[in-house]
Amino acid sequence: MKTQMTYLEKRKAVWGYIFVAPAILLILLVAIYPLFQTVKLSFYEYSLLAPQDQQFIGMENYKKLIHDARFWNSLSNTMIFTVVSVFFELVLGLLLALVMNLPLRMIGIVRAAALVPWAIPTVVSATMWLWLYNDQWGFVNILLGKLGLIDQYHAWLSEPASALAAVIVSDVWKTTPFMALLILAGLQMIPKDMYESASVDGATRLRQFFSITLPMIKSTILVAVLFRTLDSFRVFDLVYVMTMGGPGNATEVTSLYAYKTLFKDLDFGYGSTLAVSILVVIAAISAIYIWTLSEKEERA
Repeated sequence: MKTQMTYLEKRKAVWGYIFVAPAILLILLVAIYPLFQTVKLSFYEYSLLAPQDQQFIGMENYKKLIHDARFWNSLSNTMIFTVVSVFFELVLGLLLALVMNLPLRMIGIVRAAALVPWAIPTVVSATMWLWLYNDQWGFVNILLGKLGLIDQYHAWLSEPASALAAVIVSDVWKTTPFMALLILAGLQMIPKDMYESASVDGATRLRQFFSITLPMIKSTILVAVLFRTLDSFRVFDLVYVMTMGGPGNATEVTSLYAYKTLFKDLDFGYGSTLAVSILVVIAAISAIYIWTLSEKEERA
């Protein structure tokens, strides 16, 4: 009987590999091979303007990257965009999730309405905000003027002091529902009897929030922040549609800089180096978050 079971297990394992093989092959073709080629090209001087002059230059592209002021400016913009947008998305997403978790009538409609911004394609959302920020007839200027907060209309996306903030506001509006959805899933996993016991013991709603809710959803919040951090750091389409990195380089993020280098300047060597730098930073962020989650699980 034991030999028969071992044989069946081996057969299951073999068929498992057979069924998984097409997916693994597809991943190798679609993801691993392009990644390998990108890393390889980062060590070459390779421009489509003169493809016959391709030559291996070792670490020269990376040395150029270290002294590239435009790269550091784009990295700074990316970090500011990521930190500020994720912070506000976390705060607003937590508040929205708490509202969506209330046992109210018609709460399903509220949840559906709250998810509408996230459901809108990014390009459509960016175009919509592009019109809202218009310096002549944009709703943002009209609203702020009616409230008496400004005395003249501003070209929000054309002024270096406000362009990045305007893009961040657009991103927060669109992706806060995603953060709220993930946190809501964590909230609904908390046993209701914990709140009932706390109420019997005389704990206020605020005390319950800090003593029960937050500790119980810490892992969920970390995962949500990880997803949004990685997504924000790779932001491209929102900035591309709204500002193209302008005015000047005030809103140019690293992904956009890499795109311009690759597909406008046709410098595949240095453009690949920029892409690899983005990969390295994202991998470092992921490692930090994964280590943090592992530490929390071990403590638990």
